[in-house]
Amino acid sequence: MSYISAMSHPETWLHPTPSGLYCEPGDFYVDPTQPVGRAVVTHGHGDHARPSNRHVLATTETIAIMRQRYGDDAGRSLQAARYGETVTIADVSVMLRPAGHVLGSAQAVIEYRGSRVVVSGDYKRRRDPTCAPFEPVPCDLFITEATFGLPVFRHPPDRHEIDKLLHSLRLYPERCQLVGVYGLGKCQRVIALLREAGYDAPIYIHGALSGLCELYERLGVRLGPLLPATGAAKSELAGQIVLAPPGASADRWSRRLPEPVAAMASGWMRVKQRAKASGVELPLVISDHADWDELTETIAAVGAPEIWVTHGREEALVHYASSLGFNARALALIGYEDGE
Repeated sequence: MSYISAMSHPETWLHPTPSGLYCEPGDFYVDPTQPVGRAVVTHGHGDHARPSNRHVLATTETIAIMRQRYGDDAGRSLQAARYGETVTIADVSVMLRPAGHVLGSAQAVIEYRGSRVVVSGDYKRRRDPTCAPFEPVPCDLFITEATFGLPVFRHPPDRHEIDKLLHSLRLYPERCQLVGVYGLGKCQRVIALLREAGYDAPIYIHGALSGLCELYERLGVRLGPLLPATGAAKSELAGQIVLAPPGASADRWSRRLPEPVAAMASGWMRVKQRAKASGVELPLVISDHADWDELTETIAAVGAPEIWVTHGREEALVHYASSLGFNARALALIGYEDGE
């Protein structure tokens, strides 16, 4: 990348603040944690896309997700940008490139005075049938998430985990498989992976998941036949797959289900103690975040001499990048949740 003078170095114009990462010359925040005048939003999860900003720039899909979740509070002015489209904000150029996290997720590519910064948002590198794949963007500074930023986190192939679920389904025909999934992204991805594995039977879903599944369908992501789990007879659900929010297995709602096999689709299921503490009988290590190998692969791919690491296991990734000669440091942003 280009030579960066001291005057144009990103640390002189890009600052962590209590409201989020602030770009001073553009007067905007990336994924602000509280309402601001101008926000660039990387994706639709609630810890990144918050309501009541005055102006929002995001992909068409992320704006649709925000409207679905927040209605009129999605933002006073909503500006949709296509992947690869350049938007000028004052003296700053902003471009959104695919992040591979969930439908509509994007990296924010910010250019100012010859310096290019890429804010990854949340991302993963493996294929996902429900969203555009991550695209490495060469830059001077790469700001990366580190949700699973420890070498112990190496996610197995998705098909391996889906096959575990289908094996359990065959093994216990008298029970249902109750899979805990996050409502945006994980739910639709698990459904799509099941379809790719040849499972074409109706999948039953908790009512809290139906709105976003319908939105995915309207946005062109085909999920196959879905049925409401609420109201279905217990006998009807025997030998079926039921998807629900993670807390549903401990809720009164689950009492209607026939001896449910409690499953959970999450990168955290790699930690056996966490699965056991959550009462999970069938842990499925399926994550919408990059694992350790994907994080380190991405640092090499973007070729940025400087790396800032945020929201996650920052120290290990900073140490790794520094040991390879990168100028790396932790960026202590607050207000973001551990993802799945």
